[in-house]
Amino acid sequence: MPATAMVPAQRRRAAYENWRPSVIGVQLLVPVGADCLLVAETLGNIVLPVDAVHDGETPWEAAQHVVRGASNGVPVLRHVVLDQKQMRRRKVITHVLATASMSRGDVAPLTYRDPRGELRVLSTDRVIDRLPALAKPRVLLALQALAVNTTAYLEDGVVQDPPPAELAPH
Repeated sequence: MPATAMVPAQRRRAAYENWRPSVIGVQLLVPVGADCLLVAETLGNIVLPVDAVHDGETPWEAAQHVVRGASNGVPVLRHVVLDQKQMRRRKVITHVLATASMSRGDVAPLTYRDPRGELRVLSTDRVIDRLPALAKPRVLLALQALAVNTTAYLEDGVVQDPPPAELAPH
């Protein structure tokens, strides 16, 4: 019986991109006074207050659920950052929305949507120092966009200027 060479089977390789629906979130950049920010502290870490954007909901509607206790709702002013990152199997999209500057009295009755977290008012310098390394560039870009009255667009951590059509807010 003649020996036959085994030919390895050819595997098809599908791209890992977007096997699952995108995850969409909203973060609030809440200036307090001239030099402080409202942050959420959870398990010793600080982040900008964040929540998911659910199906059929706009980022502005989702922003109203990030913090509770605002008598007239969260005064969301504008979009300062749209950040898209392609992960292994899905895209993660984060909208950063800035509010008007609030006073300490305005933020005192607010509570975070996650009962494990607590809202704190910290100086902007202290926030920047304590942010996780992956969150710091987005917050710095959001502060810059707020200061110059523009919207910044990030794709996989790279600032897009001008933004590609697929990054433009819907």
